[in-house]
Amino acid sequence: MDQSNSLFDDQKLQFSCELVRALAHPLRLRMISLIDSNDSLCVHDIFAALQLEQSVTSQHLRILRNVGLVQTQRRGKFIYYMLNYPRLEATHSLKRLA
Repeated sequence: MDQSNSLFDDQKLQFSCELVRALAHPLRLRMISLIDSNDSLCVHDIFAALQLEQSVTSQHLRILRNVGLVQTQRRGKFIYYMLNYPRLEATHSLKRLA
């Protein structure tokens, strides 16, 4: 099959898998919900609110950042996390494939 006519190319399929994997974890969904209800939060705010270790929080935020579900902004010595709403809305198109 010609790759250019395919619904999915390997790169898009790999990214979609990573995106679904990022959304499939209950803790990451809690983080998304927490950030959504606060507009933006730093790592300290997130791990304190969810009663997690800082390293665990950072690892999960890295996964969300790598797939573009969260964005970062440096404010002084702190990094704040905000949701990337256009990317989150784009995930709704994945439901059509199920």
